[in-house]
Amino acid sequence: MIRTALNDRLRSLRKDEGGFTLIELLIVIVVLGVLAGIVVFGVGTFRQDATAAACQADAKSVEVAAEAFRAKSPTDAYPASVAVLVSGGYLKAAPTSVGLTYNATTGAATCPAATP
Repeated sequence: MIRTALNDRLRSLRKDEGGFTLIELLIVIVVLGVLAGIVVFGVGTFRQDATAAACQADAKSVEVAAEAFRAKSPTDAYPASVAVLVSGGYLKAAPTSVGLTYNATTGAATCPAATP
């Protein structure tokens, strides 16, 4: 009898306890997953834009260095490669942009077509 009264008392105390149900926890996890997915795709776009901007900056630096080389060259010719610009001191280091191409005939540097 005492045991039954104790169990009844514990049940009544537990009824008033608040807590999250399994469904509520699952909804929170799903919402956090959706938000994380949005952030991941957003960061990917920023990375592509940054890569494109870096390639454009490298291309402009190579073109300016090629023009400086041509201005000092007695033959009025563009350098044969970017390595010549680096060894001549016109560039500090060779550009690291992937896909950057240099045209020795015109002194133009271009980025891949996918790069705006």
